[in-house]
Amino acid sequence: MTEHFFYLHGFASSPASGKAQDFKARFAQRGLTLHIPDLNVPSFEELTLSAMIAHVAAEIRRLPYGAVNLIGSSMGGAVALHLADRLRDAEGGQVARLLLLAPALDFEANRINQLSEEGVRAWRESGWLSLFHYGENAEKRVHYGLMEDMLTYDAFQVDLKQPILIYHGVHDESVDYRQSVRFAETRPNVALRLVDSDHQLRDQVDTIWAEAITFFNL
Repeated sequence: MTEHFFYLHGFASSPASGKAQDFKARFAQRGLTLHIPDLNVPSFEELTLSAMIAHVAAEIRRLPYGAVNLIGSSMGGAVALHLADRLRDAEGGQVARLLLLAPALDFEANRINQLSEEGVRAWRESGWLSLFHYGENAEKRVHYGLMEDMLTYDAFQVDLKQPILIYHGVHDESVDYRQSVRFAETRPNVALRLVDSDHQLRDQVDTIWAEAITFFNL
């Protein structure tokens, strides 16, 4: 059966991210293609989770029908999870396994943690938030519609049957690792690996890859 592999990058990132390119090279060494769609859609300024999900679904449709394996980093983890859930009667039904790296399961809580409640209120009132976009190496702005769209999704209500493997650093200052603990503790199909690392998990890539080989039957 045909199998496809996707890497879904995080918020304010791009397909050129270090982890994305590292995994792409590792897949290539095994003669496999790792698809890395640009999730800054329809643009970073007008970004929504719904648009990201639709974009990945369109990329899946472009490929020969087959099983789809998703690696989602940070917000890309939310994209992976909700694509498998919301589109389970379409492209989500092709998803066989999910590897989530520090998944951003509660976007609102993460923004409050980083901006404070006053900062989130200021974002809502002005309509725009300025932040550093690592993919473009520049200050960019994003509209409050992102938050409004994110609030229509609840990761903790998602009930999937596919095997899910999560790696999360206990020193993550961007996404509290306890979000992953909460998600995993009531779901027997979820394996959680808490590691001595930060949000980027760059020092864990060798460890993650070693398990990914088994997880994805590479």
